[in-house]
Amino acid sequence: MKQATKLAVAPFENRNGSTSFRVIGWLHGERVRMNFKTREEASAEKAALEIQSLQATHGMRSVPTTLSIEQVRDAEVAYRRLAENSRPLSFYLDFALANYREPEKQKPLGDAIADYVAAKEREFEQDQISEPQFDRIGWELKRLAVYFKRKTVAEITASALVTFLEVGQPGMKTYNNRRGILSTFFKFSFQRGWIAENPIPKVPHFRIRRRRGVAQTLSVAQARALMEHFEKFEEGRWVPYFALCLFAGIRPCVPYGEISKLKPDAVNLETGIIHISAEVSKVREPRKVTIQPNLAAWLRAYPLTKFPIVVRDFKKRREKFRDQFHLTHDVLRHTFISMFVAKFRSIGEAAIQAGNSESIIRRHYLDLKSIADADEFFGIMPQREHFAVAKGDIVELPRDVEIRVAV
Repeated sequence: MKQATKLAVAPFENRNGSTSFRVIGWLHGERVRMNFKTREEASAEKAALEIQSLQATHGMRSVPTTLSIEQVRDAEVAYRRLAENSRPLSFYLDFALANYREPEKQKPLGDAIADYVAAKEREFEQDQISEPQFDRIGWELKRLAVYFKRKTVAEITASALVTFLEVGQPGMKTYNNRRGILSTFFKFSFQRGWIAENPIPKVPHFRIRRRRGVAQTLSVAQARALMEHFEKFEEGRWVPYFALCLFAGIRPCVPYGEISKLKPDAVNLETGIIHISAEVSKVREPRKVTIQPNLAAWLRAYPLTKFPIVVRDFKKRREKFRDQFHLTHDVLRHTFISMFVAKFRSIGEAAIQAGNSESIIRRHYLDLKSIADADEFFGIMPQREHFAVAKGDIVELPRDVEIRVAV
């Protein structure tokens, strides 16, 4: 069968002597021969037939419609995107109309982050958030801005946030912490009308099963070796830091921890109390720490009037012996709390001294150390002062501590 070929317009002389114009050719195997009075009419029909041929070849249809050319094209694009879906276009349109609300203002993500960080900076200046927390907010939102370049806040979906949070396969705790920062940012954006709905509730949150006894601590031998080393190291200038963190449980982080904010006058050897003010405390609650006899001996041998609590260039210099003495994060404080619980058998008192809740003490520190370990730990004394002791003598150790030597 003959296939469609090109159509042509040619003059044709009728029997009555008049001239017509004929469209001739083949269209999809059928012969075309149509007469028109004028060449313009014939050319118009030829063009219409060619369009029909093109539409039939490419699966196109000629349908009367009130839509504009742009609207027709949008509809065609939508149907092509839904080619593999079983539901009709109207289903997805109904869902969008029911769930999407246009935000009041299309805010670029970078600008929104800048406004949010500025608000957090004001909170930091008013001492509402800590410096480490402020820094973490900046780091995480910088990662968000890089990941979603040239996006508005309203364009970021819950599924896209899940993908972002899973980059690098972080641990569950890290994932939850990052999700928490994003949650406050998107709440801030929602309150300002930059998004119509906060996507964070649709982002999953991990439930982490807590285990007892996971606090990492030093043994008595390790604690003794640590203090003996630093008595001889750099003339003992590191001793106050390690003594306060190890034997009083002061939070040891530098430069943001309690030890960095603690002033010498807060340590009162006369009353036997260390005053941790709300400004110094991590949890913004004041507390009083009882100075144990061995800590009093260390602080009298290395008084805070002559020795700094934190030496200069602390972090850089600490790296040199961190691994040697297993100085992981908070290990000094963990050791104190576990030894305190073992010695005094009081979870409530340990919580008061350490500035923790009783549930935290019970979960992480209970039964980690024995009573014998605790007695030995709180018996670690400085070697700076030596005393000649005869049998039967009563010797005065630094201030008000008496030991009777057995006969």
